[in-house]
Amino acid sequence: MIYSLRLLTYHVIFCVLPVIHHLNYFRPWSSDVRLDGKTVIITGANTGIGKFTAIDLAKRGARIIMACRDMEKSNGALKEVVESSGNQNVFASRLDLADTKSIREFAEKVNTEEKQVNILINNAGVMVCPYGKTADGFEMQIGVNHMGHFLLTHLLLDLIKRSMPARIINVSSMAHQWGTIDLEDINSEKSYDKKKAYSQSKLANILFTRSLAKRLEGSGVTAYALHPGVVQTELWRHLNKPQQAVMWMVRPFTKTSVQGAQTTIYCAVAPELETESGKYYSDCAPANCSQAALDDDVAQRLWELSCKMLNIKWE
Repeated sequence: MIYSLRLLTYHVIFCVLPVIHHLNYFRPWSSDVRLDGKTVIITGANTGIGKFTAIDLAKRGARIIMACRDMEKSNGALKEVVESSGNQNVFASRLDLADTKSIREFAEKVNTEEKQVNILINNAGVMVCPYGKTADGFEMQIGVNHMGHFLLTHLLLDLIKRSMPARIINVSSMAHQWGTIDLEDINSEKSYDKKKAYSQSKLANILFTRSLAKRLEGSGVTAYALHPGVVQTELWRHLNKPQQAVMWMVRPFTKTSVQGAQTTIYCAVAPELETESGKYYSDCAPANCSQAALDDDVAQRLWELSCKMLNIKWE
């Protein structure tokens, strides 16, 4: 009985409330902004909102680098992006965010072969998965969703700065509202709750964005975090059967991947955001984040811990 009550509570908080949020606040958005001559990197661009973000930005004339872990899937997605956009300047490159060696290899290739990176979209992620560790020993959700993108951004930042004006976009989630940063057990080794670990990683995305924006003031590079909405994506695959049943029932009210990509696209191209940085967006508009996401002390400590764990220096 207690377990059923806890499960129902989780369903209401984690699944149903975001749907209500979507029903009340979804707004259509469109823009004719062109990106000719610009280079865009999108992680996890072989599926879901990443793929439809790639299609949209390719239609705007951008050179697209689809950074994907599964090259077999990415080749099919690459063909779809090219055919849908009519843009031949689209490429796929292997990037496994669960392996710092792969991240460094990808970044080295970009820094060597690309003249510029005008937009970096840190989109890839894992959600409420069973406990596992990355190649470097990080808990999988904090490792992929935060550490991997933290390192990637660090390694590409000099090129991004030389490409200014430029933008860095971190795809977070409203699930951050239920998260806390456990600096003493960031890898959830003492205890593991997959929902808490996911929420922690999404909170880390926003804190990273805030800290990054402050460090980039005056550089011509801006940073944004966003909630895409409750989207029909492969991220649902790790939910258990009761949770999947709830998501199936509310599926008609969730966003399609095309709709879910709109806030990412908005942050990438909206001219009015050129003078904004470090903010959080939802449904193509500024949104309120949790008080924990506004804690600059925790943000700084998370930054320092991330640098230490990744063995990098980032002033």
